[in-house]
Amino acid sequence: MKLIVDAGSTKMEWIVLDDNGVTARFTTKGFNPNYSAKQDFVNTYQGISLPKTIQFIYYYGTGCGNEQNCMMIMDVLRQRFPKAEVFVTHDLMAACHALLGDGEGIACILGTGSNSCVYDGEKITERAISLGYLVGDEGSGMQIGREVAKAYFYGYMPEDLSQRFDETYHLELKDFIQHLYHVEQQSKYLASFAPFAGEHQGHPFIHALVRDCFDAFAKAFLLRYKSSKSMKICFVGSIAYHFQDILKECLEAYGLSMGLVRQTPGEGLVAYYLQRASISSSLFSI
Repeated sequence: MKLIVDAGSTKMEWIVLDDNGVTARFTTKGFNPNYSAKQDFVNTYQGISLPKTIQFIYYYGTGCGNEQNCMMIMDVLRQRFPKAEVFVTHDLMAACHALLGDGEGIACILGTGSNSCVYDGEKITERAISLGYLVGDEGSGMQIGREVAKAYFYGYMPEDLSQRFDETYHLELKDFIQHLYHVEQQSKYLASFAPFAGEHQGHPFIHALVRDCFDAFAKAFLLRYKSSKSMKICFVGSIAYHFQDILKECLEAYGLSMGLVRQTPGEGLVAYYLQRASISSSLFSI
C-alpha cells in the first residue's frame, strides 16, 4: 500500500492506493516548509485518517528543493509510519512523473508559483532558477493576481472591470496593504485575485495582462533551454489549466508546442505508480 502526497502552498492532496487503484483520497490546506513551521505540518496530517498498513510514502512538496526541508518532512512522516519507506522530493518531480511518466520533455508548474525543468524520462537534466515570489514566479497566479490588484488600485483598469472587481472583493486600499504586509504567505494572498482574471479573460484588458505574464514566463522558464523548440512542453497547475488558451497562444508566438495540461498532478501520479510495483529512491534525488 502506498501514500502519495502532493503538497502545494495552497493545498495538499493525500492519495492512498494499492496495486488495484485508489482506496482513499483527502485534501487539506497547503504546506510550504520555507514559510510554515514543522508543527503546522504535524497538525495537518493528524487531522486525517490514514491506514497504518502503508508501506511506501512518496511526498512531493513545494519548498523541498533543499535537504534540510526534505529531512524535516521525512522525520515527521517516519514518526507516524515507522515501518514505511519514505521518499521526499520537490514538486517539480511531481510534475515530471504526472505529465511525462517515462518520457522526455519539459515539465512546468503554473499555479500559485511557477517553475520548469527538462526531464529525460528518469531524471531532471536542466532546471530553471526559481527566485520566489518577491522577485520571480513569472506567469504564476501570484503575478497575475498582483497585476490585477495593481491595475485596480492604480486606476488604469477599465471602468467596467473596476466596477466588477469592487463588487467582487469590496476591498479598501488600507485593508489590502494590511493583508499584504501583515499576514503570512503573501504570494497566496496575491494569487487570490487571479480567479477574477480567469472569470474575465475574454476581456481585452485581462487577456493582454495575462499574456504579458505568460510572455515573462516563457522568457524566464522556457527559452533558456536549447531544446525548448524541439520538446513537448507540459504543464500542471490551476493557472495553466484555466488560462490554457492564452498560454497556448503565447507559446506558439515563440515557436513552442504545448503538450499535456493537468490542473493537479494527482491523476497523473496515480497512473505513474499503478504502472510500478515499486520505485527506486534514485528518482527522488534533489
